[in-house]
Amino acid sequence: MARPPGVTLADLVVLSMLSERPMHGYELWAELERRQVEKWASISRAQVYYSLRKLAQSRHIAPVRVDEMSLGPERSVYKPTESGRRLLGDSLAQARWATQRPPDPFLTWMVLSWQARPRDFAAQIERRRRFLEQQLSDDRGALDAVIEETSPTSDAAMVVRLSIQQFETELAWLDDVRKRHRPG
Repeated sequence: MARPPGVTLADLVVLSMLSERPMHGYELWAELERRQVEKWASISRAQVYYSLRKLAQSRHIAPVRVDEMSLGPERSVYKPTESGRRLLGDSLAQARWATQRPPDPFLTWMVLSWQARPRDFAAQIERRRRFLEQQLSDDRGALDAVIEETSPTSDAAMVVRLSIQQFETELAWLDDVRKRHRPG
């Protein structure tokens, strides 16, 4: 099943969030930031607002009547329509979610690194190590927060645990890379 034309990752994230509960754009973005969207989906605030407009125009989301006057007319609260829920479900059923390997910039650099000067190679390896250690620290804190909010076996906790294991594995791999003798 092919992805419907013009459906972006941001569209799917917006539909998923609105399936949890109706929200307006600012609230939606605040919740995505709270959930650290930058760690699991490469989308921006502008993309979220663009998706809201696009999904509303295509009738995949609809405004919900809210009695809070303080929201004002510019703060429309939306929820998915039946077609929006169907679009989300159909999109999430596609094989591409489980069968793609996005290129990691560091791995691309690693393949090309034989061209790097030895001091630059060592500096990049150390930079990567510091980056991974910071991410590992952040994710351990995030795991505690996720468990507190949900449970130790929630999907979110399982995703953060996978991320932690990947960072730990890459740090061990970096030790092997650093031990390797490089010509030059």
